Amino acid sequence: MAVVEFLSADLNFKLPEIKKTREWLGACAKREKCTLELIQYIFCSDQYLLAINRDYLKHDTLTDIITFDYSNGRHLEGEIYISLERVRENARQYGVLFSDELRRVMVHGVLHLAGHSDKSAREKAQMRKREDACLSLWKK
Repeated sequence: MAVVEFLSADLNFKLPEIKKTREWLGACAKREKCTLELIQYIFCSDQYLLAINRDYLKHDTLTDIITFDYSNGRHLEGEIYISLERVRENARQYGVLFSDELRRVMVHGVLHLAGHSDKSAREKAQMRKREDACLSLWKK
């Protein structure tokens, strides 16, 4: 049975529509021919995620998401850290709702766990298409 947890690290944040979000993330994983086993979303500040980025990835830059993959094949397990400050800033920059940008970033983490990369321009475009396909599942 899938366990998807939503935790806050250094911010007071409660994700709305938890049940619908869990079901949607499961549908997104299924679309990728994967199953969710144990996923922990940890919502945090820029500074919290920057410290992780420095300590584990040796990058000294702000980012919206860091995914630690513990998956076993198509059975997805991992920790997905999301900076709500970056998500809010990105939503402003792209002219979208915070909730829509947050869902995009959340599914981005699942797609990384499913084995998709976004290092090259081509991979980024493919990742964006997958994100869009998953976002369309939310609206159904």
